[in-house]
Amino acid sequence: MDTTAGAALAELIRARRSVRDFLPDAIPQEILDAVLADANWSPSWSNTQPYRIAIASGAIKDQLKAELCERFDIGMKAQRRGLAGKLRLLATRRGLPDGDFKVNFEYPQELQPARRATGHKLYELLGIKRGDHAAREHQMRRNFEFFSAPTAIFLFVHEGLREFSVLDAGIYLQTLMLSAQAHGLATCAQGALATWGGPVRAKFAVPEHYKLICGMSIGYASEHPVNQFNPGRGEQQALLIPAK
Repeated sequence: MDTTAGAALAELIRARRSVRDFLPDAIPQEILDAVLADANWSPSWSNTQPYRIAIASGAIKDQLKAELCERFDIGMKAQRRGLAGKLRLLATRRGLPDGDFKVNFEYPQELQPARRATGHKLYELLGIKRGDHAAREHQMRRNFEFFSAPTAIFLFVHEGLREFSVLDAGIYLQTLMLSAQAHGLATCAQGALATWGGPVRAKFAVPEHYKLICGMSIGYASEHPVNQFNPGRGEQQALLIPAK
């Protein structure tokens, strides 16, 4: 048994972080190609590979950033204006989410403690107080700026394979993120990037039966303290005990 390979993999898995501040430096094409080649070897149901990706860099990425931020700003402005703002939003539909999946929903009660603890620790690190709505809104907006990353990747799943295409896409995404880590790149998988699918579909030829499940920012991590954030993991939290 190759214990060296096992140790290297364990180190790689534990070193990966969700990076929330990137350098603007472009990713060399040969490095991005190598990462994508690794991800291409992800296992999937009957080797169907029921997912597709759209890669946005340069001008396309900048255009998507502008359009997504505009929609976010419209939506936040409507919320601040209360009922009148929401009615206007419904009338114009400009800032309404048009994604294929609902990304804003109530978490199951048993998962809320971990979610809240992670959010609290992250905002504490950033110096954002609980009642500072402007700062919280700004940090949320950073998702649609791709956290200043030079490249954004959007992941689509085939609706015909139902939840199993989502399962396979998750495996693909993890393989991609680990390969990126091995090549000196940083990543952040973002469910928020599935809020608006229209701008992405307008830039790429996406088949109708492929649905946007999430996005990911990728590039080189900056020295910002937020990139040291580590929420940790529950010890064997996923392990079920035998039934009596």
